[in-house]
Amino acid sequence: MTTITIRLPDALKSELDVLSRQEKRNVSDIVRESLRRYIAVERFRGVRKKILPFAEAQGLLTDEDIFKALQ
Repeated sequence: MTTITIRLPDALKSELDVLSRQEKRNVSDIVRESLRRYIAVERFRGVRKKILPFAEAQGLLTDEDIFKALQ
């Protein structure tokens, strides 16, 4: 495992510490989970951006359109 150092505003660090105590989890675990989620969301956005023109060409303009098409 690799160690990295980041700088956080004091207020954000305080919030992170409070959350750590409330959830009885260490700060590193919370930060790792947050980064995993952020990366997953950004990957999803990237894929969505690439396929959007193809979906629109098929008349799939909303999430509801896509769910209907998948049924």
